[in-house]
Amino acid sequence: MNASPDERGRFGPYGGRYVPETLIPALVELTEAFTAAREDPAFQRELAAYLRDYVGRPTPLYPARRLSRAFSLPGRGGSEGGGDAGEHNRRIAPQRGPLPEGERESPRIYLKREDLAHTGAHKINNTIGQVLLAVRMGKQRIIAETGAGQHGVATATAAALFGMTCDVYMGTEDIRRQALNVYRMRALGTRVVPVATGSRTLKDATNEAMRDWMTSVETTHYIIGSVVGPHPFPWMVRAFQSVIGREAREQVLAVEGRLPNVLVACVGGGSNAAGLFAPFVADAGVRLIGVEAAGRGLSLGQHAASLCLGQPGILHGALSYVLQDDDGQTLPVHSVAAGLDYPGVGPEHSRWKDTGRVEYASVTDKEALAAFRMLAQVEGIVPALESAHAIAHLEKLTPTLDKDAVVLVCLSGRGDKDAMEVADLLGLKTEG
Repeated sequence: MNASPDERGRFGPYGGRYVPETLIPALVELTEAFTAAREDPAFQRELAAYLRDYVGRPTPLYPARRLSRAFSLPGRGGSEGGGDAGEHNRRIAPQRGPLPEGERESPRIYLKREDLAHTGAHKINNTIGQVLLAVRMGKQRIIAETGAGQHGVATATAAALFGMTCDVYMGTEDIRRQALNVYRMRALGTRVVPVATGSRTLKDATNEAMRDWMTSVETTHYIIGSVVGPHPFPWMVRAFQSVIGREAREQVLAVEGRLPNVLVACVGGGSNAAGLFAPFVADAGVRLIGVEAAGRGLSLGQHAASLCLGQPGILHGALSYVLQDDDGQTLPVHSVAAGLDYPGVGPEHSRWKDTGRVEYASVTDKEALAAFRMLAQVEGIVPALESAHAIAHLEKLTPTLDKDAVVLVCLSGRGDKDAMEVADLLGLKTEG
């Protein structure tokens, strides 16, 4: 479990470069640029300045006291989606400051508030870093893929900031359910390219972005949004996202005087989870839990739980766990969260699974929707549906923990983008 992949770009057996020869020079150029930038104090100072002054880092570590209490109440939550968050809201008294010893919630839940970063999610950490690299390499154009739209918005934002042309590929199903982010990208000057093939979601958008890059590598940089794809993308994206874990480590030590017992993050491709987990991987006493999308249930085509139910295979230029049939053909997937609706996962997550360093669980659409509503009504925080998967897993996790456990959850994004979709799915009135 090295901090960096080997010279072939592999984490154990996973990773590598399974791409057409036309892309190898671009990947070599990118690897050399990133390797040099990692060791360049001027690049690191510039990146840190943009993260501080533009992105708004560090993001807060919020003590979610009412959420902690909600999970300690009898009949809490509703793992089957039937819990009434409004009832919790009425039953839990306000609490300010630390609880007296002996009255502390069990466990104490902290939220790493990536939803408060500029653009509303962790994705901006990576896009600022990659656009800075693109400028170094002399590229004039940026392309990206997006599912939930948050990576697309973050890419469009970074491209606008540096005056670069930008095209973002997005499946037509995701364009439908993420209309707000489509508007935001267009407002930022980016062209949103609809993809109507396949399932019309993230996998198909990635396919089209890769095809574009193969014909435009001399002038174009492709910003992959997660810890997936050919080397050096999984390594590079994790490095840019590790600011989450570095900050969280410092913050929790400041308030608790010790490391957390458990870290929890949602996993689609896995960038927010990798960014949170990486600075803690060497700490054997800290449990790391990634939460995938169980969708409508763990049957064929109804979920996106690549690590829980997949097998090693090649997808989008890397060897990792993939949902595929016996012939190696990628299977259809589903998640209510557009950002988790992907049939693969990053190679470093695949390595962590095999070594047992990270545990992986799954949460259904119904459970995630219940958690979305619960966090909104108990803490006044509307989470992205992706992040709601991590919150939902607390329902199963907290009864297994000691009384004084500390749990740190990555709240990877905010739920503005999902509000109308959730309203439709839950039958909530949107007017009157």
